[in-house]
Amino acid sequence: MRDQKKSTKTLRKGIIILPSAFTLANLFFGFYAIIATTRGDFLEAGWFIVWAAVIDLLDGRIARATRTGSRFGAELDSLVDAVSFGVAPAFIMYTLYFSDGNWSWILPLSYLMAVVVRLARFNVEQAGEQKKYFHGLPCPTPGIIIATFYPFSQTLIFQEYLQTMPWSRINAILLILLSALMLSNIPYALVPQISFRSRRGILATLWILTNILVAISMPSHYFFPALLGYTLWGLSRAVIDGLLERLPERDPLLEIFENEAEETRIVDYGELASMRSPEKSEHHQPKQMESDK
Repeated sequence: MRDQKKSTKTLRKGIIILPSAFTLANLFFGFYAIIATTRGDFLEAGWFIVWAAVIDLLDGRIARATRTGSRFGAELDSLVDAVSFGVAPAFIMYTLYFSDGNWSWILPLSYLMAVVVRLARFNVEQAGEQKKYFHGLPCPTPGIIIATFYPFSQTLIFQEYLQTMPWSRINAILLILLSALMLSNIPYALVPQISFRSRRGILATLWILTNILVAISMPSHYFFPALLGYTLWGLSRAVIDGLLERLPERDPLLEIFENEAEETRIVDYGELASMRSPEKSEHHQPKQMESDK
């Protein structure tokens, strides 16, 4: 019995350590992306941040599946995410486009500050709870967008059609936009879970598997456009929903006309009769006098 209890405690400790081990693997990939950037290997740096995002997706699911989620794990995950999706992408973007100017480093810094604030807000609002959607753009998404821009810029499509565009200015605008979206309250959809129990679950599973196959077969063409599309889709949907909420349910002119048609005016004919009664008595007096004559 004692040996059985001892083995159970050992297994329990191993299960608790497993999510933290994945989180630390996330930190390894994020830090190595910084090392690769200092060596000028931007392709490898981008892919290591993608691997960090994959690990980040798995550690939370493992913690929920094994019921080993804790406050310590949530705090550790946020600290690691600040490095993998904040410091590393900001350093990549700084090295590529903003290292020449005197004050251009402020743009990557503003992005990093937005990531840190976003993670702190997430811990206060949503950490440890079942989420229906993200409040604001989740920080792994802009981290991957920034990190995979360089791999995308090496593709034939980019070289033939997009290379002549002013990418320093575009990336500056992109950093500002991503920072604002992370701090916004725009709802962003979660990654759907794999399920075969319903028709909707089967379709979601097929969609996930299709994206995985495309990502594996052509990663340089997939990650940057796909996640940028996800970002813009959430923004456009929020704008359209906001405009629809402000539209009136009915035509206001029709409501005005209907209200005027429904108004009823009360007229007191007694007052009119009392106002005309003296005149009538004066007109009737001569007739009575004539009849007396």
